[in-house]
Amino acid sequence: MNTMTFEKLQYNELKEIVKSYCVSGLGKQLLDDLDPSSNIKVVKHRLNETTEARKIIDAESHVPLVGISNINNLIDKLEKGIMLDPSDLLEISDFLRGCRKIKTYMLDKVFFAPTLSSYAHSMTEFLSVEEEINYSIKGNRVDSNASKELKRIRRHIESTEEKISERLTKFMKSGSNKEYIQEFFISKKDDKYTVPIKASYKHQVAGTIVEISSKGSTVFIEPAVISKLSGELCILKAEEAVEEYQILATLTGLVAEKLAEVRINMELIAQYDMVFAKAKFSKNVDGIEPKVNNHGFIQLIKCKHPLLKGNIVPLDFEVGKDYRSLVITGPNAGGKTVVLKTIGLLTLATMSGFHITAEEKTEIAIFDRIFVDIGDNQSIENALSTFSSHMKNMSEIMNMANHNTLLLFDEIGSGTEPNEGAALAIAILEELYHMGCITVATTHYGEIKRFSEMHSDFMNAAMRFDNETLEPLYQLVIGTSGDSNALWISRKMNIRDRVIERAKQYMDNKDYNLERVSDSKRKKPIVEEVKKETSYEYEVGDKVRLLDYEDVAIIYKKQNNYNNVTVFYKDEFIEVNEKRVSLEIRAAELYPEGYDVSTLFTSYKDRKMQHDMERGSKKALRKVQKEMKKKLN
Repeated sequence: MNTMTFEKLQYNELKEIVKSYCVSGLGKQLLDDLDPSSNIKVVKHRLNETTEARKIIDAESHVPLVGISNINNLIDKLEKGIMLDPSDLLEISDFLRGCRKIKTYMLDKVFFAPTLSSYAHSMTEFLSVEEEINYSIKGNRVDSNASKELKRIRRHIESTEEKISERLTKFMKSGSNKEYIQEFFISKKDDKYTVPIKASYKHQVAGTIVEISSKGSTVFIEPAVISKLSGELCILKAEEAVEEYQILATLTGLVAEKLAEVRINMELIAQYDMVFAKAKFSKNVDGIEPKVNNHGFIQLIKCKHPLLKGNIVPLDFEVGKDYRSLVITGPNAGGKTVVLKTIGLLTLATMSGFHITAEEKTEIAIFDRIFVDIGDNQSIENALSTFSSHMKNMSEIMNMANHNTLLLFDEIGSGTEPNEGAALAIAILEELYHMGCITVATTHYGEIKRFSEMHSDFMNAAMRFDNETLEPLYQLVIGTSGDSNALWISRKMNIRDRVIERAKQYMDNKDYNLERVSDSKRKKPIVEEVKKETSYEYEVGDKVRLLDYEDVAIIYKKQNNYNNVTVFYKDEFIEVNEKRVSLEIRAAELYPEGYDVSTLFTSYKDRKMQHDMERGSKKALRKVQKEMKKKLN
């Protein structure tokens, strides 16, 4: 597989839809990393997982995966020896509880899903760790009941804070202090209890200035009456921090000891999340598990493209049994490209373990590689034309393809002369067929259709077209060749019948009507105008129009003996027959009298060099000498 295949077939868009059903970052990450597998055992296992999960979803809509988050960042912290904070520990606890619930749930589903149920046996329960975390951490902080010492310290802190509050209240109610106080409330600044004092009285109040207001009118003072209590409180806070650290370190150690088992749980939870996301997607699109094989046989029965919405015409398709290459023909916008994309995307989806919208007996082949050549791959950067880019892509495909490769080509051989394009396309299809590839290609070329009809291991197919309404029916019919309906559409658009009939004849043989039109139907030339035009002799400097280039140029040399003139066009001198030139403006009308017409054919750079040489510029002389040396070497 390559990125172009995924891009052209919109495989990553399909994965994004399935990802939307995940409930955790773990499952989404697993889907991001998911690639189609070419191992049929792996594919069967993936499909079986999805089928079992779908049975559970159908039986019980709720799967207890809620609350499980991606804890990779916390695991990284533990591996680096970083202590977890209370919120981290609660997240770990939630994850462990989720693991425990999904394990219990899945062990009970052995009848519905024996494979998925067996995964639960590898999951480890950490009930004691959960309980220890939940007992010690509450409200994103270490709870007072986490240890007797912490409870004692916090009780003393509360008692000390109450005493401080009482003394500050008494301080503010004192009559001798009222005139000093700016506002009657207790303010906490930098973990210190303060009273707002008028700046003019800051020296009248015993205490420590902790902060000054922005305007300078108020100072926040910690009164001396609580300084001793504040010191005690500071010591108690330090003791509290030490005790909290020890508790958090202990809890972090409990989790770190089980790191290997926790990682296994993460992998299993990610797997469950991804598989149930696939199952939810399957239910949403009414998907089924297709049969799979590794011998190139594809049989689609009433299949639908997983990304298309609305009233979609289902696809019936087959390749790889009675024939290994299919050539699809039909009108433009008739659905040929959608057929290719449907085949490709359904194959990639199956190889990824996704269910597809189809009927029973649908069968998908598992390939080593899938290559597509769809759309205009023109490269501006590499100056590649549409045809060149297709050939470049085709060359790379041939170098990488093997006998177990699916190839999807849209309008093969297009973008160049039809006869060469058709011949090249047939040669490419033939080469890839002999390499053992399964190929589906669309085309308008009749030669490719005829080749497909003649080759016993090729088959034609056509997109149906309503001849009355001129609308495509988006239905593929295998075993018949279609056409672009150009003649039918032309008749409906009232193109003359004799033109349509002649076109039909030319399709069967190349006996073209080469009869010349009679002189009576030719328009006679106006003699006066011809004489007037041919009698004019072009002058140097005349502005003329080049009929072959649809652009203007300047006459550099007059007509020679062969009636050719030399013109200056895009910094080049080219010789053109005077019949392929028409006069735009005479030189006499363009330039003032005495104007040096020769300067028209000299670039500004050359004129500047000439001027510099005339005035004796040493720089210009050195430049000329340098160029002469180059020519001599």
